[in-house]
Amino acid sequence: MEVPGRERGRAPDDQPYFFLSYAHTPRVGPGGGDPDHWVHVLYQDLCDHIMALTDLPAGASVGFMDREMSSGDGWPQKLSENLARCRVFVPLLSRRYFTSEMCGREWYAFHERQVHVKAVDGMEASAIVPALWTRVDFAQLPDSVRHLHLDHATFGERYATNGIYGLIKLSRLRDEYEETVLTLAQRIVQVAEQTSLPPSRPRDYEHTPSAFRPRGEGPRHIHLTVAAPTRDTIPEHRNAGPYGDDPQDWNPYHSESTRPLPVLAQELIRSLDYRITVSSFDDEDIHGPGEADAGQEGKAAGRPGILLVDRWALTDRERRSRLEAFDRTSLPWVSAIVPWNRADLQCHGEEGRRLTAELERTLPLILERGRRTNSRIAVNGVPTLKVFTDVLPAVVAHTTRQYLKHAEAHPPPGPHVPRPRLMGPIQPPDPAGGPDTGGEA
Repeated sequence: MEVPGRERGRAPDDQPYFFLSYAHTPRVGPGGGDPDHWVHVLYQDLCDHIMALTDLPAGASVGFMDREMSSGDGWPQKLSENLARCRVFVPLLSRRYFTSEMCGREWYAFHERQVHVKAVDGMEASAIVPALWTRVDFAQLPDSVRHLHLDHATFGERYATNGIYGLIKLSRLRDEYEETVLTLAQRIVQVAEQTSLPPSRPRDYEHTPSAFRPRGEGPRHIHLTVAAPTRDTIPEHRNAGPYGDDPQDWNPYHSESTRPLPVLAQELIRSLDYRITVSSFDDEDIHGPGEADAGQEGKAAGRPGILLVDRWALTDRERRSRLEAFDRTSLPWVSAIVPWNRADLQCHGEEGRRLTAELERTLPLILERGRRTNSRIAVNGVPTLKVFTDVLPAVVAHTTRQYLKHAEAHPPPGPHVPRPRLMGPIQPPDPAGGPDTGGEA
């Protein structure tokens, strides 16, 4: 995602102050009213307050919610455009919110903008202002949202108990509703002006992953292994800019980003509701990411794994030999991503072609598996930071599917319970003493 340099000051008037993200409530029966009517009332009240709290001119974009569109208006594109331009993301939290794939996509797209801003200039850009629509059990929040600070004290005890929906529906709490919405509007304006989150290029909504795991899935795990040299182990003629004291300091897109690539990858994978571990290939045995914690359980204790590999790592003979051994024994649920910065002149020419050929000889099985997927670019060379963040979710999803397909399943502990079997009708005993003709169906 290309992010322009951040400039403090007034944002363009066509950059909405907030994007209201909410889970649509199903209608109750054919004659039921609009189940999201009260969400729209909240949206209008927020827009009125923000217009009063700012100097926005008439006709300026105040907020956005998908109710403003019809299904024929190219709504995926409009959603993406507003997620890429809005200053603040306001998710209305409810039990239904975290089971909505649409809400999960909206959350991920906005969070990715924040991650890129931090990668470009190293500054935090926290512009998510959550609001309680209904009471939520915070112990059951997805891992991808647990980092957020949810400030209930600012809004009061009844807000925490009833949510905005309860305040707006109970006439005796009308004053508390008005105070809560005004406070929320003030918070949106404050965050928008302090953060100054720049707009970005819209993401393809249809291919945006969800930040929430599917309903009924338990915690998802993945292991990221970094195969890269350090500043002290690169060839003498190699530019030291992308490297640090540890392989995990590797930053191949250092002209675009201030953060190491493994740190960026870890944050993006965690935002997909995964629990992630990261290690350096030099510190592991040859089993690498698929069996990093296998222990005595062998393959069954492994987890989906991604090998993040720098072609310059192959200049070390011992590391190259270990990578060859890893490739020969690699499991189906291990994938690779090969960042190859097109702006790095040393990655091209004769030496670039030599390293590319060396990679093909070293990791033939993993590379071939990668080329059979929809993310061929992941193993053919990822040229920019934008492409890397686009391809990473697809590789994570493919790796997880392969793990679920191929990994050995183990039954839960305890005594074996035989599967129930359907038995045929039992015939009454033959009075003449003949054989029982009843049997198993």
